[in-house]
Amino acid sequence: MLFFQKNKLPTDKQILEYIYKKYYGEFSSHSKENKIRESKIYVPIDIEEVANHFKVDNDIIFGRLYYHLENKYGYVNKNDSIVHFFAKDVGEDRHCINFPYIASILANLRYQDKKFKITQVLSIAALIISIISTIISSTN
Repeated sequence: MLFFQKNKLPTDKQILEYIYKKYYGEFSSHSKENKIRESKIYVPIDIEEVANHFKVDNDIIFGRLYYHLENKYGYVNKNDSIVHFFAKDVGEDRHCINFPYIASILANLRYQDKKFKITQVLSIAALIISIISTIISSTN
């Protein structure tokens, strides 16, 4: 049964949160004077390390980033240049995430999550009020 799966699949938000926290220092330490990778915005990540953190196979994380999220968030500009969310290779760097873009997507996922939780709390509160008023009106 998938419901009682031992290793839960991480959500997109969980994967992006982890990558953001783990690689923010590396992203921000790149400068013109301190070039530690091919590009400022594309940060190479260790797929195996991310997979180990979530206790899933490497291909689950790679597939999620490359086939799902790249397909969902990558796009082509008006001048036909491609803006990748996740690129297999950027120069010599492998498995690169577009870090400013991940920050934007993550902010949006956090907002959606917060909105969902607020809606849930309000719905539960409305249900409780309804139950209480039904009990009060039936006792009168």
